[in-house]
Amino acid sequence: MKFEGTAVAMVTPFTANNEVNEECFRLNINFLIEKGVDGLLVAGTTGESATINNDEQKKLINILVDEVNGRVATFAGAGSNSTNESLELVKHARDAGADFALVITPYYNKPQEHGLIKHYTKINNAADIPIVLYNVPSRTGSDMGVESIIEVAKLNNIVGIKEANPSIDKTSKIQKSLLDENLDEFFILSGNDDLILPLMSVGAKGVVSVMANVDPYRTSQMVNAFLKGDAKRALELHFKLYDLMKVLFIESNPVPTKYALNLMGKNVGEVRLPLAGLTSEHEKDVEKCLKDLDLI
Repeated sequence: MKFEGTAVAMVTPFTANNEVNEECFRLNINFLIEKGVDGLLVAGTTGESATINNDEQKKLINILVDEVNGRVATFAGAGSNSTNESLELVKHARDAGADFALVITPYYNKPQEHGLIKHYTKINNAADIPIVLYNVPSRTGSDMGVESIIEVAKLNNIVGIKEANPSIDKTSKIQKSLLDENLDEFFILSGNDDLILPLMSVGAKGVVSVMANVDPYRTSQMVNAFLKGDAKRALELHFKLYDLMKVLFIESNPVPTKYALNLMGKNVGEVRLPLAGLTSEHEKDVEKCLKDLDLI
């Protein structure tokens, strides 16, 4: 199963009592679909996966699949630093009817390369659902190597990677190796909004985007323009959105994104501790960027 285009790494909305806000979550799903995105990811890093429990994670996956109802691709965040826990989540994503399970490289315990291969092989063999690798060394403390990526790309259920290593050269090496091994069905998605076009220029098929929470229409237009061969239009939109790409990471993700969405009237609530609300010195930066883009 292939994917190309813009998938949104959705925030998880919380109520004033710090519980999952199902009504708001469903509204946001429909808002993003109406703005033209191609896929939605729940319970990823932007969805505060580190501080939602397994029951909440499963609930979010169920709501996503139900509300989307086949209109766009659904990605279920299903990673953990425990292989058995990740496998449980992947199986839930399969049973819920998600299109893809996004499985992060295990964090904190820093597995060796052969450990990563064993991790993904066990999940691949035990759960029949398309699996997208998620490599984000800034969060996990380890960077999955090109040879290991290619090795697991040969497994029948491993279909793509969200690559958040900012090295364009690494993505070039992955794409070249995929072509050399006749694995051209395996897709690469950018994990960094500011590198969407650079990575697409060397073979990536789109993005799993934080920015698309806030400006889904223009993010999708940029990606689609590049996919259609209109590099000039894509570049115009890249620079139009550049300040937004940067300001949403002025503090830890998703703190600025949730602040922006609340300014836009989306009522997504606060972040969960140990994350805290946006500092006052940065609030004006987010507000200015949203005003410049006519989002508020």
